[in-house]
Amino acid sequence: MQHYYDTLFEYICQIIEIPEQDRAQCRLTFKPLWVAKDTMLETAGKIPVYHNFIVSGFMRKFYINDKGEEVTVDLNNGPRFFTSYYHFVKQTVSNEYLQCITDCELLRITYDDAQSTAQTSLTQKDYTIRLFHQIQEEYTQRMDDLANLTAEQRYLKLMKNSPAIIKNAPLKYVASYLGIKPESLSRIRREIIS
Repeated sequence: MQHYYDTLFEYICQIIEIPEQDRAQCRLTFKPLWVAKDTMLETAGKIPVYHNFIVSGFMRKFYINDKGEEVTVDLNNGPRFFTSYYHFVKQTVSNEYLQCITDCELLRITYDDAQSTAQTSLTQKDYTIRLFHQIQEEYTQRMDDLANLTAEQRYLKLMKNSPAIIKNAPLKYVASYLGIKPESLSRIRREIIS
């Protein structure tokens, strides 16, 4: 299980150096979990209990629109935190689903443990603020891409920046994430190859 924590600490250290006291807290409060492909980790209509860190594997976050269609709003590209973040922090009912699209190794912390460790952690507050800003920047960039790039440009950008998503996520989830129909994505892929 040590590789779970090594991956978490390596990820956190990209943003902020984590002292041994905080690493020890993480080892106590983040619980390792192996999850099988296609498992629905969270469902809409509930308050998220866990803040998840993906050690390995791929997940998607989606909601169901008023037409009954699944709309993928997030796909991970390697290790990172993956949660209905706003609803977890505010402890409100989420309209989102979290699904493992491959087998996943996770570390999870409960809301109560996150609140408790925030009182004693040397770096958690700074890290949480920086993580929130990063999430906001990614969301803003995604909205900008959806508004200003063509479907082909969005796909090419995803291919360049996140090839692992293209390789590991089913076409229908990638298409939904890019804001296009699967048949349109198939056509774009054929045109790029030819």
